[in-house]
This record gives sequence, C-alpha cells and structure tokens, in this order.
Amino acid sequence: MHSTISRNNGDLFMENIALNDIADQFGTPCYVYSKRAIELNYSAYVTALGGYPHLVCYAVKSNSNIAVLQTLAALGAGFDIVSIGELERVLLAGGDPSKVVFSGLAKTADEMNRALEAGIHCFNVESESELVLLNATAASLSVNAPVSIRVNPDVDAKTHPYISTGLKEDKFGIDIDQALGVYERAAQMDNIDLIGVDCHIGSQLTEVKPFLDAMARLLILVDQLTERDIPLAHIDIGGGLGVRYQNEQTLSVGDYMAELLPLLAQRNETLILEPGRSITANAGVLLTRVQYLKSNDHKNFAIVNAAMNDMLRPSLYQAWMDIQPISIHSDSEEKIYDVVGPVCESGDFLGKDRTLSISEGDYLCLFSAGSYGFVMSSNYNSRPRVAEIMVAGEQVHLIRQRETLRDLVRGEQLLPVS
Repeated sequence: MHSTISRNNGDLFMENIALNDIADQFGTPCYVYSKRAIELNYSAYVTALGGYPHLVCYAVKSNSNIAVLQTLAALGAGFDIVSIGELERVLLAGGDPSKVVFSGLAKTADEMNRALEAGIHCFNVESESELVLLNATAASLSVNAPVSIRVNPDVDAKTHPYISTGLKEDKFGIDIDQALGVYERAAQMDNIDLIGVDCHIGSQLTEVKPFLDAMARLLILVDQLTERDIPLAHIDIGGGLGVRYQNEQTLSVGDYMAELLPLLAQRNETLILEPGRSITANAGVLLTRVQYLKSNDHKNFAIVNAAMNDMLRPSLYQAWMDIQPISIHSDSEEKIYDVVGPVCESGDFLGKDRTLSISEGDYLCLFSAGSYGFVMSSNYNSRPRVAEIMVAGEQVHLIRQRETLRDLVRGEQLLPVS
C-alpha cells in the first residue's frame, strides 16, 4: 500500500514536510499521518473494484481519529464499527450512517437503539442471543433492523493467533454449519430484515487463498438461502489484507480483486469490504527521541521516550516494525541496539537487535504505525497519551492535543476528609 515517506539529503520527509520539523514543533512522542497516503490507499480499493457493486467500509478500530475518518468520509467511504463510541466518531466526522456496518460480539440494547435511530446500513450479528435482543429492541422502536449474520467459515488465515478470527475455536461469528438454521429462525422474526452475510477470517493476511476459500463457502450458503426464499442483497468478506512491515510478500488490492471478483461473476449481490490496516498502517509513523544510550556486557540499549503504552504492537503481538533515525549522521558509531521505553516492564520495547547509528537526543521514526497504534494506547505508568498530527501537502495540522497531567486525573475524586 502507499506510503509518502522519503529521505532527502539524509532527512526523512512525509509528503513535503521534514519529520525533524514536526518533532521540534510538536514534541515527541507523537503520531504523524499522511492525508495523501490515506486517500491513495482507500482509492486503490475503489479502482480495483471497478464497476462491480460495492461498499468499502473502513474499519474504524484500526485508527479512529476523527480527522482520519473525515478524510475517508469526504471520499464517500463507509465505516465498519464495533462500538457506539465509534459510531459517534463517524457521525462527528461527517460519515454517512447509511454506509455503516456494526460489528462486534456484545452489542447492548442501548447501542442497538442508537444505531437504529441513526439509520445504519446493517448489524453484523454474531449470535442467536444477539438476534433475539435486536428483534425486541427494533420492535420497541417500531422499526425493522437490517441484519447481516456473521458466519465463521473455519478458514485458517495463517496469521498471528491473536488476530485470527475465522476458525471454529475463535469467539467470532456463527459456525457456518449452523448458519442455515439461524437464518431460517431469523426470517421468522417480525422486526428483523435479513439483507446479507458477513465473515472476517483474520488480519494481516499476505496471500489470497484464505479469502477465496472463505468466499467459496459463503457463496454456497447464499445459494442455499436463496433456495429457501431468503435472498440476500450483499456479501461482506470483511477485511484483513496485510501490509509490508519488514520484507513480507504482500498482496496488492488489485491482485486481490482480480482473484476475488471472478467468483462473483453473474451474481447480483453487492460486495462489502472492511479494510483497516491496509488503508492507514503505512500512512502513519510514530516519532520518538533517544533519551539515553546504555550498554552492559550483553546488550546496547537505546532508551527512548515512547513506550509500550504508546505503541503496544511489538509487546502484544511480537510485531516487527522498522525503526530508523529521522536524520542520518556519519559521526555516530553503528551498534546493535534494543530500542526500549521508560515503562517499568521488561516487555516495554519498540524493537530488538536493530543496527543503528545514533546519539543521545536523536529523533527516531517507527514506521507503519498508522494502524493499531494510538487506538491501543493507554495511560499506564500515568503517562499522558501523545499528540497526533496530520500532514496534508505543505500543511501540518494538530489533530489531537497531547494530554496533560490534569487530563490524567480528570474524573477522579479524593475521598472526603473526615
């Protein structure tokens, strides 16, 4: 997918802005996103889908900053949400609620009420109990709830177990072998409109075969439902297309669609996609500063001011993310470093065994940080969450202010003094 990072005379630039200048102006750590890269990555899906009826629903969980959502809404994107908070973000950003699909396992009646009132495209229902509650909630509003049932096709996505979602042992969806019966029972519910089928087999997939296997199983189910007078208007194949973090052989959107769309030839169902990482991951970076360099008999450590609470992926998923100096200096000795943060956990690292030529005070850039970065950050160790910046050509916009110490205790109360 597209990135707009380049190196000019030894310095890293995003679009036309030097990352050194952003670090100096806004401080570190901070996240920086390229508006142009986000636009190009979304447009790659629209172009590859061509004239086939489609709805591209950006997975809000991957990066939910309202300026990111605003950028996509302006292009006509739909949105895949997993909470009512994400719906409110989409609405604040100018997103069209009729292009929103509501995923997630534990939707509450309050969330269903709000989504129905907003007029979303459909609920991706994950259990029969959810169907029963949704039917009752819709009845209380005297409306019908549009429903796509998420089925679990038992396809191995061959990805990290924490981001695999399509196997029988995973918590998501309804076993595809039980789906016919669930659809038939749902069809008898007075306030449920069955309009689609949904699946999502995992994240960071780098080959097309799992997608094709999942689609083939969905099409069999759709045809079986048609024979039972339960026609569906759309097929939602989810997201999960992988990106290059290191040297992965990734699948382009064009190649993916070239393999997938022939399976849908001569069919009438709209195709829904839920990409997240492939739109924003390589559109963003995390900037940090080398606070100290430290060595012992076994290791060299670059101690930086970003930590696992700012970027959890390396600690949680053992994810490899490229780390480079923002400016290259020839006067620093090249060494192999573990790049670690200040949080009091041995698992607090951004990268291990990295060959770097750096000095104390240098800025570092962590690449491919636009997805599952800030959205997974926390205040662990009472660390304020960092700023987010958007680069748009020659302009730089602060799209989230850095938290203050006052923000850390907002809402907390001391006990009364007796």
